[in-house]
Amino acid sequence: MATGNLGSVVVAVDGSEESMNALRWALDSLRLRPDGALVVLHVQSPPGIAAGLNPGPIPFGGPKGVEVPAFTQAIEAHQRRITEAILEHALKICADKNVEVKTKVVVGDPKEKICEVTAELKADLLVMGCRAFGPVKRMFLGSVSNYCINSVGCPVVVIKGT
Repeated sequence: MATGNLGSVVVAVDGSEESMNALRWALDSLRLRPDGALVVLHVQSPPGIAAGLNPGPIPFGGPKGVEVPAFTQAIEAHQRRITEAILEHALKICADKNVEVKTKVVVGDPKEKICEVTAELKADLLVMGCRAFGPVKRMFLGSVSNYCINSVGCPVVVIKGT
């Protein structure tokens, strides 16, 4: 699918090998305009999701809704380490192919944020992996790739897992 008419391509990556395969596919298969940019996008989960693991309320009439700052900070630090590891891996793949890319990290719901960033960047193409969940798991978790295919304003290439 080599084309020289692409100005901006977004490749969404997470901790899955499928997303890294999508990145490899984009690097091997796409050709950008000389002024084009390939953006490696990672969406970090909001701390609120992980904070759901926060220690429970204080019993016997103690204060409710008390946040444990050290716990929240530890979760945020751990999420940053995960993001750094994902981007480091993605950038190594790019470096191995001698391709310079831009990176972008946003926090939120992956399916919504991928669509938002793709629109903000006026991307010509979105490339993403698909974990190929079974129908039951997909029903409960939703399919990020399916959501993006139906919501984003540009073509989407989904590289399926095996």
